[in-house]
Amino acid sequence: MSNTLKERGNGGSRFALSFSSLSYKAQRRVIIILFSILPLALLATFSYLPLYRMVYYSFFSWNGFSKNLNFVGLENYMTIFTRPEYFSVFKVSLYYFFATFIQMGLALYFATILTFKIRGKNFFKGVLFFPFLLNGVAIGFIFMYFFRPDGTLDALLHVFGLSEFIQLWLGNPDLINISLAGTSVWRYMGFNFIIFLGVISSIPRDIYEAADIDGANRWHQFRYIIVPSIRRIIELNVILSISGAIAVFEIPYIMTGGANGSKTFVIQTVDTAFKFGKFGLGSAMAVVLLIIVIIVTLLQNKLFKEKGA
Repeated sequence: MSNTLKERGNGGSRFALSFSSLSYKAQRRVIIILFSILPLALLATFSYLPLYRMVYYSFFSWNGFSKNLNFVGLENYMTIFTRPEYFSVFKVSLYYFFATFIQMGLALYFATILTFKIRGKNFFKGVLFFPFLLNGVAIGFIFMYFFRPDGTLDALLHVFGLSEFIQLWLGNPDLINISLAGTSVWRYMGFNFIIFLGVISSIPRDIYEAADIDGANRWHQFRYIIVPSIRRIIELNVILSISGAIAVFEIPYIMTGGANGSKTFVIQTVDTAFKFGKFGLGSAMAVVLLIIVIIVTLLQNKLFKEKGA
């Protein structure tokens, strides 16, 4: 046993000596490779391999359990684009698309206000960011009680004498997506808020002091100092928000399950694969969604670069 330990010790010392004999660039290269192996292996295992399998299954007719996969070529993709029930649900994403601009506007407004000296601003920062920390399932159940008949929202309308405005918030097809988009705004506004707050807080105070000396009010400071300084962050948040609007799933799935016209493309994909057992078609829908998100992101990047140029 002692001889084995000595041999291992000698092997380790030989490795250390051989490593130390390498040049600085070679040592740096070896260290980078060693530290990159595990993250790259995890990335390939949990991201690229599932992506490859998803694209592979999209060319087959498969129920998810059978060992037999029937090759159908592009038939699944043709089904998506030729049958309205699979692709028309993207119109629901428009509600979340417009809600993202409300969400970003509110986040930027509160971030700007709380940048300046206001009493209790740390408390308000916590209140605004807290919804983003909550679990999506919990938020879904909270707002199910909030919007249900005689729930929290109806009680508030009674208190303020606005009983005539009470509606079936999750039962009316004309209002259900507005209600769900409002829930999304409440949840994700804290994320945009904390990003905007961090960037605005990094602007040197000397600039504000110089603006005060020149007679600039808060609106002028916001327009000519804050907005130009955070333009890139606004563009990034727009890209993330629009991509998120296309891929909405959690809130409508938990609160309504896609009923009453609230079904999004992701919910349609999940139902197709797991409820109806069409894994090949569901995989094709997931590939289409991925391509759409990539195209939207590239177009926005190009537009913002041209505008910046």
